[in-house]
This record gives sequence, structure tokens and C-alpha cells, in this order.
Amino acid sequence: MRQLIVLGLVGLLAQLIDGSLGMAYGVTSTTLLLAAGIAPATASAAVHFSEIGTSLVSGISHHKFGNVDWKTVSILAVPGFVGAFAGATVLTSLAGDTVTPWVSGLLLTLGVYVIWRFLALGGRRPVFGGRPGVKLLVPMGLVGGALDSIGGGGWGPVGTTTLLSSGRLQPRKVVGSIDTSEFVVAVGGSLGFLVALGSSGIDWSIAAVLLAGGVIAAPIAAWLVKILPARVLGVAAGGIIIVTNSRTLTHTLGAPPVIALTILAVLALAWAGLIIHMIRLERRSRQAEAASTAELEVAAGN
Repeated sequence: MRQLIVLGLVGLLAQLIDGSLGMAYGVTSTTLLLAAGIAPATASAAVHFSEIGTSLVSGISHHKFGNVDWKTVSILAVPGFVGAFAGATVLTSLAGDTVTPWVSGLLLTLGVYVIWRFLALGGRRPVFGGRPGVKLLVPMGLVGGALDSIGGGGWGPVGTTTLLSSGRLQPRKVVGSIDTSEFVVAVGGSLGFLVALGSSGIDWSIAAVLLAGGVIAAPIAAWLVKILPARVLGVAAGGIIIVTNSRTLTHTLGAPPVIALTILAVLALAWAGLIIHMIRLERRSRQAEAASTAELEVAAGN
């Protein structure tokens, strides 16, 4: 019972981050499930089945708050489904003990990718114009869908950060569109796992409690996306992924406890420093915007 409660909280936290950031539900959930000793294919399958419900509720919630660009969603849906289905069949053909360090390494890379993309934005406020086209969305959907199944996450890190960096959609539209299209990706990945593993190979209790926690958090996250700074949450989510998977890799590689703890401590300190840095950048951006608004008001008054 205690484990189920913990997993429910994992689902709630993961969806809260994902719904307000556009990424990290699958990566965060799978990371914690792997750390608990659950096989990669089983963990990813449970996460994808729970995502069918959480992404559906999240998409509805984002739509109500006007956070969805439906043209982007319609283009992403098919390649995302195909990539997720293919990735699921590849993952289930690999031995659990063999694939664990590789999956952890992939998740670690995605965590670094998340942080790097948000740091690359710096203190700039991007200008948004137009919509992303088919040439960008189709390959992004295929790669993101495949990585989502193989690594238990990747749709958000690939999709959200790519669309944010393109500067073509407002951040809230990026987050809402990626979260909404994730429903189709989750269905594709789940069907792939169902075909490869069969219903007996899926831990439905894990999927159920993750779903319960995620459904509670989804509407809250859709509202938070309007008020919380995405770059702070991005670094926070990326840091969780990096620290947790670094722990898994050091354990798998048999690193001495002293070295493992030192690595984790350094990463945790760097993570905290980056969060503080992003908070300061956000404050500076808001102060600059306030000063600019004040100057315009003074000029208008004269």
C-alpha cells in the first residue's frame, strides 16, 4: 500500500511538471521506476498506459485555457504515433539487465538536453511568429515518439524544446500542443508494448496509480503554465533527471560509494546553482519589462 501511495505521488509530481513545462512526465516517472528496480520495458509500458489518461485530461485542460494550437497537434499526431509504436517494439526485444544502463544513459542525456536548451535561451525574450511547418514537425514527431518509448520519455524534451527554440509559437501554445499530442503518442507506445509484451507483461497496478496521481495534477498544471516561469521548471526537471540517472549509472558501473556520493553531491550543487541563476534571470527580465512599460507610460503622458 505504501509503495502504491508513493507511485501515486510520483504520477502527480511528474504530471505537474509535465503539464506546466511540456515535458518530463515519462522521463521522471520512468527514472524513478527504474531506480526502484522495475525492468525498463515494464516501467515504460506502465508509464505509457498511464499517459493515455493523463495526457487526455491534460489536453482537455489546456484547451480550456486556450493553450493548444490544433494545426500543430494534427501534424504531429501521425509521426508521433508511428515513432512511439516502433520504439516500443524495439525496447521489448532487449534484455532488461542489458538495457538498464543504456536507458539510464539516454535519460541522462535527455536531462542534459533539457537544461542546455533552457540555458541557451538565457535572459532573452523570444519573438514569436507563424507556425512550425511539416518539415520540422514530421521528423521531430518520429524521433520524439521513438525516444519516448525506448527511454520512457522524450516526447516532451524533444518536442517542447525544439518548438520553443524555433520561436514560432508562444510558450503556452508549445506546452499545450505538446501535451495534447502526447495522447496519440501514448496510444501508439501502449499498443506497441501490448503487441510485444501481451497484457500479462504489463503491471496494471503501477499504471493505475500513476494515472490517478496524474489526473489530479493535470488541470492544476494547465493553469500553472500561465503563471510559472518555464525556464526555472525546465532546469528543475532536468536536474532531477540528471541526478537520479547518475545514481543509477554509478551503481550499475560499480563505482565506489565515496566516488558515487561525490559525483551526486557535485551535480546537486550545480543543479541548485542553475536554478538560482534562472530565478535571477527571470527577475531581471520582469524588471526590464516593468521599466520598459513605465517608460512607455511616461512617454504617452507627455
